[in-house]
Amino acid sequence: MAKLEHYYTRFEENKFYHIYNRAVDRKPMFKNEGNYEFFLKKYDKYLSPVLETHAFCLLRAHFELLVRVPDLTTFKKLSNLNPDHPPHDIISNKFRKFFQSYALAFNKQQNRIGTLFQTPFKRELIEDKNKLKEFIYYIHSTPQLHELKNDFRDWKWSSFKRVLNDRPSKLHKKEVLDLFGGKEEFVNFHSDKQKMLEAELYFLKIRKLDDLSH
Repeated sequence: MAKLEHYYTRFEENKFYHIYNRAVDRKPMFKNEGNYEFFLKKYDKYLSPVLETHAFCLLRAHFELLVRVPDLTTFKKLSNLNPDHPPHDIISNKFRKFFQSYALAFNKQQNRIGTLFQTPFKRELIEDKNKLKEFIYYIHSTPQLHELKNDFRDWKWSSFKRVLNDRPSKLHKKEVLDLFGGKEEFVNFHSDKQKMLEAELYFLKIRKLDDLSH
């Protein structure tokens, strides 16, 4: 459950945020691969101009992001905005347009009506930069935590494999790899954490079975 402050956190320049949200009815917001692709396409259109994306994961009924708000001076000039226009208002407006664009297309495709995303969307300011690696790993690990994959590294709709490939992308790969110390360290960090995750999930299953037997 989101903490109360995650609903009201305001965006500021040069700061990192963990952003997450789910479908209003907790049902899938992605029904096929085309939905995932369309979501990323619209995200790139609306959010890439005002956010630096460091990690993401799209699951069936929710998504997770790690982003940094850059200096928006150039964006304000190109958009003819007042230099004092609050970054929070700019980014919130972009998210609103992004959600509306995706929801309209999804509803039409699925013969659905009504709101798709919970509001307000959740955002958590990350003030301790030493925790960024933990947040990136957590975001990448969510498919396994939600039992969508036995190994989160096999999940197609996250930034884990995209960070490692050399194809051009709006994803801030270099900054992510520099944070970990390179590709090898990025992979090793995730592998070490993955072993711990498997052990935790194993003991949770054993505990559930033990509870059922009593």
